[in-house]
Amino acid sequence: MVTRIVKLHFKEEHTQDFLTFFETIKLRVNNFPGCAGMRLIQDKYNPHIFMTYSQWENEEDLNAYRDSKTFGEVWPKIKPWFGARPEAWTTEIIFDGFE
Repeated sequence: MVTRIVKLHFKEEHTQDFLTFFETIKLRVNNFPGCAGMRLIQDKYNPHIFMTYSQWENEEDLNAYRDSKTFGEVWPKIKPWFGARPEAWTTEIIFDGFE
C-alpha cells in the first residue's frame, strides 16, 4: 500500500472554483481501480491550501491513475487556479496508530 499526499495552494479567487469542481470528480478518483480511498484536507489557518491524501494498492495503480483520462481532465482544469507550485509525496506507512 502506498499513500500519495499532494499539497495544492489555490489563488484566493479560485478556491471556490476548486471546491465546486472537486465535487464533480471526487468519486471518479476515489473509485478508480486500485484506489483504496481518498481524503481532501483543508488547512485550518489558510483556507486556500488543500491536500489530497489517497491510498493505493501499489505504485503501479497510482501511476495508472496519473496516466489516465480522469487525471488528464482534472489537472489541466485546476492548474491555472494554483497560487503556488503543487508539492507531492508518495509515501509508505511505517507506523499507524489509527489502526
